[in-house]
Amino acid sequence: MLKNLDPLLNADILHALSSMGHGDELVICDANFQGDSVARQSVLGKVLRMDGVSASRAVRAVLSVLPLDTFIDHPASRMEVVGEPDTIPAVQREAQAEVNAGEGRDMPFASIERFAFYERARKAYCVIATGEERGYGYFIFTKGVFSRRTRRNPDRARSERSRRGERVRANRAKFLPSGKRNAQRATRHTRVVTLLTVTNP
Repeated sequence: MLKNLDPLLNADILHALSSMGHGDELVICDANFQGDSVARQSVLGKVLRMDGVSASRAVRAVLSVLPLDTFIDHPASRMEVVGEPDTIPAVQREAQAEVNAGEGRDMPFASIERFAFYERARKAYCVIATGEERGYGYFIFTKGVFSRRTRRNPDRARSERSRRGERVRANRAKFLPSGKRNAQRATRHTRVVTLLTVTNP
């Protein structure tokens, strides 16, 4: 185990994300996608897996370590719903919330027609298949760069990671549906009550 890493990021995925360069693309797809056959044509040449998790949860894990490209207008893209290009299904709305939370600002997905998405996916660096069972859990992300200033100053890097973590948690709460926010508040309240009960019998 390593500290400060999302547990979904196994060794194969971390190696692929680290090996990607600026401008390389990765695909996160649902269980319906032809992940294996498309991945065989990618740079990596094999499919990576996050079985048993939703597409949005995989997006959160990947974006916890992957910088998105700031040199292009749309570093995050989704597959359009066939015949309804302006429709955004729930699985894509959830992933959009994770992107916004991770970046600390609204970063709308660009939409890609179905067959154009397949063609672009085949040219990606790697493909990560998830256990998402809902359709249209298909996304492409373009890798950006890290700041050299941050790398030269470890203390500053730790401080910035801490502040970014706080921003991500705050943004995620903002973008979550109200029901989930209330459930999280209730869970925190229960923990506090339990702690007080244990420490003050």
